[in-house]
Amino acid sequence: MTDVETREQETYDFARIQEKWQKRWEEEGTFQVDPSDRRPRKYVLDMFPYPSGDLHMGHAEAFAFGDIVARYWRQQGFNVLHPIGWDSFGLPAENAAIKRGVDPREWTYANIDQQKTSFKRYGASFDWTRELHTSDPEYYKWNQWLFLKMYEKGLAYRKDSWVNWDPVDQTVLANEQVLPDGTSERSGAMVVKKKLTQWYFKITDYADRLLDDLNQLEGRWPSKVLAMQRNWIGRSTGADVDFEIEGRSEKVTVFTTRPDTLYGVTFMVVAPDSDLAAELVAGSSAEVRMRFQDYLEQVQRTTEIERQDASRPKTGIPLDRYAINPANGERIPIWAADYVLADYGHGAVMAVPAHDQRDLDFARTFGLPIRVVVDTLAPVTGAISLADIENGVDETDTIDPAVTGVALTGDGRLVNSGPLDGLSKQNAIRRIIEQLEAAGTGRAAKTYRLRDWLISRQRFWGTPIPIIHGEDGSLHPVPEDQLPVVLPRTEGLDLKPKGQSPLAAATDWVTVENPVDGSPARRDPDTMDTFVDSSWYFLRFLSANDDSQAFDPEEADRWAPVDQYVGGVEHAILHLLYARFVTKVLFDLGYINFTEPFSAVLNQGMVLMDGEKMSKSRGNLVEFASELTSYGADALRLTMAFAGPPEDDIDWADVSPAGASKFLARAWRLSGDVTSPVDVDWKTGDAALRRATHRFLQDAPGLTEAFKFNVVVARLMELVNTTRKAVDSGVGPADAAVREATEAIALVLSLFAPHVAEEMWERLGYTDSISSHGWRKANPKLLVESQVTAIVQVDGKVRDRVDVAPTISPEDLEALARSSEAVKRAIGDRQVVNVIVRAPRVVNIATKG
Repeated sequence: MTDVETREQETYDFARIQEKWQKRWEEEGTFQVDPSDRRPRKYVLDMFPYPSGDLHMGHAEAFAFGDIVARYWRQQGFNVLHPIGWDSFGLPAENAAIKRGVDPREWTYANIDQQKTSFKRYGASFDWTRELHTSDPEYYKWNQWLFLKMYEKGLAYRKDSWVNWDPVDQTVLANEQVLPDGTSERSGAMVVKKKLTQWYFKITDYADRLLDDLNQLEGRWPSKVLAMQRNWIGRSTGADVDFEIEGRSEKVTVFTTRPDTLYGVTFMVVAPDSDLAAELVAGSSAEVRMRFQDYLEQVQRTTEIERQDASRPKTGIPLDRYAINPANGERIPIWAADYVLADYGHGAVMAVPAHDQRDLDFARTFGLPIRVVVDTLAPVTGAISLADIENGVDETDTIDPAVTGVALTGDGRLVNSGPLDGLSKQNAIRRIIEQLEAAGTGRAAKTYRLRDWLISRQRFWGTPIPIIHGEDGSLHPVPEDQLPVVLPRTEGLDLKPKGQSPLAAATDWVTVENPVDGSPARRDPDTMDTFVDSSWYFLRFLSANDDSQAFDPEEADRWAPVDQYVGGVEHAILHLLYARFVTKVLFDLGYINFTEPFSAVLNQGMVLMDGEKMSKSRGNLVEFASELTSYGADALRLTMAFAGPPEDDIDWADVSPAGASKFLARAWRLSGDVTSPVDVDWKTGDAALRRATHRFLQDAPGLTEAFKFNVVVARLMELVNTTRKAVDSGVGPADAAVREATEAIALVLSLFAPHVAEEMWERLGYTDSISSHGWRKANPKLLVESQVTAIVQVDGKVRDRVDVAPTISPEDLEALARSSEAVKRAIGDRQVVNVIVRAPRVVNIATKG
């Protein structure tokens, strides 16, 4: 370590500086929003944390980035709202409480206190006067209000259905909470199907708007997130086709994206776990019913992921029932098969085996008819083997799916389709829909991968559903003036998961009077999905202390939507989709005047250790608190910003908070070296240093707004080094340019290292907080280069760099290059055979010998 570095480490006391400025910020309310402030507004919001323990390194990254954005916009002259709260309901708290034998409140609020202390140590610029916790009755009262508004609008409803059941946590899961491998994102257990009566929000009513409005967010949301949302909503266009069922008065409606292939339908398939299948098999023989029951039990042991695996052998049973094809009047058999899902379309599909691979595999397995109705003019998909020839297979047979086992899915002309023969696919689709509509047997339609949002949970630690059940099965909303329906205490309740909400056993709580006639009634014992809590919390921050309403619409007009949202890509589907849905509902209800909650989204990567996710079990956990103690908040924040682009993962093994601390000491020392007064005339300063400062001031805003925080930090480091050289050289600490550069460093450094930046600002002679002091504008006159650096090469290798005037002549540049001592040494006793000069940038000297 050099003497300079030793001196810097001895004098730079980050702990003292942190304590000083955190105390001052709190005493002066530095980051509180002043309602009378008429400056333009910016709303910067971080995805709020779950209080499962102290903050971790992932929090350190995410909240560093959010704070950079908030501090930047304050310094650009905006009135910035940057609030904080806790997503404090949910299974982890309940499970922890069960394990410890305590009330979930005790565990939750102790963790909140711990995280709050860590946030303050980290120097995050939150407006603490708006702090909220979703498990406070003052908050979840408005979850219940939102539910009632949904119920009034017909968007909250109850139905019997097959649901995703987590056998460990003993609660239902929304489709979005089941991972691709069929396991629960909560417990990791394999999810099973169970039939229950549950509450839903009708998000499918908003499917088109949720999909189409993504176009508004192009370029402002990560493209990956937009793609994930589009895929999850999954809109398909086609037709609903009505099939008559023999022995049944009501027709069965089937959705298809290929109504042009209607003449190729040779059988129908229904989901075995659908109500339709149960009804159809009830009209069949006892033998069919028995075989169906065995098959249904087999299907229920299969995950939805497995059922959709195209490579699985096809299974199914005939129901001994028949449908009538509305296009040609043909009688077609009805089968139950697990590759059809009860909640897709109408739970039944028309099977066109020649043109759908799953249908073809099924037809070939069970010997069902296969009829080509689209001539795709497809080339042979593979060579014919000798065995094929011996078995009488002709080359022309290779386009027959019954022979090849490959469905014809391409475009072409219709064949074997009566009046549709010769039409192209698109014309045939249009024509058949017209015919179906004229006959009253079908219509143009759309369907979606998106399913309605299942919000019921059979657990204690969540928002009680504000519905009262009459003895006759009637449903009655809790009157708004009786909200909130407050969770009871846990004394006497068994919180262990057992398939129904523990609230059902809270006799005094669950037993109430019917609000209509005073007869005995019961509260709904389920609680709401915690994603309801986070679907609108950004609005509650606007009126966090208002007990009279969920949020003030006038405040929403002033602040919302959120200008910059910061958080992990793991919330790309669930949370963001639900927040978008609730925003559109509130717009329709007239409470807000915008339809998208977050104008821009920034996703951060993960913080890893040695290439792996940090965890205690792996033994690679880096604790946020210990790093904070060892290096200080500023070094930690600077390290996060400097590690790379925000969306990239950070491997903590590859970064150096110790190095960041050394850099901060160098920057801090500059502020103590400046001897010129605050009101010094900048024009008198060293020209070269001023140019370096103003190039930095020119570039820093654009780089910050593009989230290139690591580049900004690198440029800060360059300017600190340049300024240090000036101080230690002939320029000296009294030069106006040294003050100008040091002030620019402090101002921009305050985004990443706010404590040391405040200290530098005070040492430079200012009394106001640097957080509200605007950045200086670059002087265009100082951006014009008075010198350029010429590269001198010998035989293609760089040997020297020389600063020259941009107008230097090629001859003068060659002479200057030849006079370089470094170049002379490189040439040695070899002969110069050629010199290429591209003034004023490059000189290449070629030698031989």
